[in-house]
Amino acid sequence: YNVTSFTAVTVAIISLETFAGMWINAFMVCVLCIAWVKKKILNSNEKILLLLGCSRFWHLCFSWVYYFLSTIYPDYLFVHPIFQLVVFFETFFNFSNLWVSACLCIFYCIKIANFRSSVFIYLKVKLDRIVPWLLLGSGILALAMSFIFYDLAEDMHSDNLNFTCLGNFWEANISLDKHFFSSFFLAGLEYAASFTAVISSAVFLLFSLWRHKRKMQTNSMNNLSMDAHIRAMKSVLSFLVMYSINFVCLILTIIYARKNENTMMLLISLYLHAFPGVHSIILILSNPKLEKTLTRVL
Repeated sequence: YNVTSFTAVTVAIISLETFAGMWINAFMVCVLCIAWVKKKILNSNEKILLLLGCSRFWHLCFSWVYYFLSTIYPDYLFVHPIFQLVVFFETFFNFSNLWVSACLCIFYCIKIANFRSSVFIYLKVKLDRIVPWLLLGSGILALAMSFIFYDLAEDMHSDNLNFTCLGNFWEANISLDKHFFSSFFLAGLEYAASFTAVISSAVFLLFSLWRHKRKMQTNSMNNLSMDAHIRAMKSVLSFLVMYSINFVCLILTIIYARKNENTMMLLISLYLHAFPGVHSIILILSNPKLEKTLTRVL
């Protein structure tokens, strides 16, 4: 299989992004695991970060395997059951990443924001008990989508369909029959639902910050709650911007995958492989414990 210089450069750049992101998320997981062993317990925020780091590490791993094999050695990828398994695990960890990220935003919103609603107060009091259920629900949703796309990959393989070998799973050169339309619809629905959760969390937190700031100006006082609001708001807003671009890229992937727009697909792939590492850096720098450990390691 002849590899052009353009393809070699593309693979090298994406590999660099992938391994950097894997190192960053592995660092976050290791620090949290060491703290877990020492303290024998993790708080809710650390549980979410631990699961997020794990899902992003393995998502980058399987995403890179798919991209590398489909670009350099397609004959080794599109065989049974390698293709189906790679699609299954890539889909599972990709959706786990999306939903656990949404859970992190929801956690920040409930933990930091102040509202007098009885429902919101109940959620704030029961937050530590709610977080494991949120994470469990995220895993179940991701697992359900993984089985759907595993069946889809199985149908592709059994029908001896031809593939365009650039980037990721969406680029199969197939006719979108009823089964594929339903799969794309379910995937889009999950993306939209997680994106809506992130936007709602950001809006509620921003509104709470605005109300709190007005109250402080009226009372001419300052307290730690304001600092907590600002720190959480920075994390959520930075994530909202990146998540918005990520969501747009995922939609564009579905649109351009069937049009053989190689340049657009390359730009999308570059961003999608950089997103898990860049956002994890933001999370590390916003966490004093992780930031201190990273500074010591560097």
